[in-house]
Amino acid sequence: MTTVEEFFGGTGLGLAVFERVRSLLDEPFDVRVSKSQVSFRRHRGFAYLWTPSRYLHAPTAEVVLSIALDRHDPSPRFKQVSHPAPRHWMHHLEVQSLDDLDDQVAAWLIETADRAT
Repeated sequence: MTTVEEFFGGTGLGLAVFERVRSLLDEPFDVRVSKSQVSFRRHRGFAYLWTPSRYLHAPTAEVVLSIALDRHDPSPRFKQVSHPAPRHWMHHLEVQSLDDLDDQVAAWLIETADRAT
């Protein structure tokens, strides 16, 4: 896959979520599309969009926003939080609608983007 549109294929919500996340971020950043995810990057990746239906038999969301923070955020909004490295916490937010991408999510995105420079 080479484009965001190809990655999200028939999922209108996925493409809308991508556009909304992009609008919440300050430039500059790069977008990379791989087989498994769309990543937002500066010096390193800081936020990722992926579609659970590619990996799960019965997904509960059409798209997930994964945010890499250097701390654990205890918000109950996150479906799952993992700690893959000493200074790296991955927070997974199921996105049901564009309303889920509010000011709190914008603050997390800005925090992680600033850290990725």
